[in-house]
Amino acid sequence: MTGIDERDGAQGGDGTHGAGAAWDGNVMAGPLSELFALDVTAAVVRCRGCGRAAEVATLRVYGPEPGLVGRCPGCDDVLLRVVRTPDAVWLDLGGVTSLRVPTPRNHAAPS
Repeated sequence: MTGIDERDGAQGGDGTHGAGAAWDGNVMAGPLSELFALDVTAAVVRCRGCGRAAEVATLRVYGPEPGLVGRCPGCDDVLLRVVRTPDAVWLDLGGVTSLRVPTPRNHAAPS
């Protein structure tokens, strides 16, 4: 996944491209749903740079080409990247020290 420029190709709310424009982390729901059975936007990641815990939905996301890049809402470090190729989905969690996925509330505890 080298060669990704996290800021180039970001799209503003009006559909125009421009550096510095970002979506929120909810835009990662589709690509991450290919890898995880649960709604990952509710998962909490811990930033390797500043230690902040944040839901994936609150990340600032740049892209979409060549992939999506999620940055920490606190320090702006790159936390995760999702790149789709014709034969694979690449997930880079290099900026994350942990990923906590909440379990669904409607699952009963085993007896």
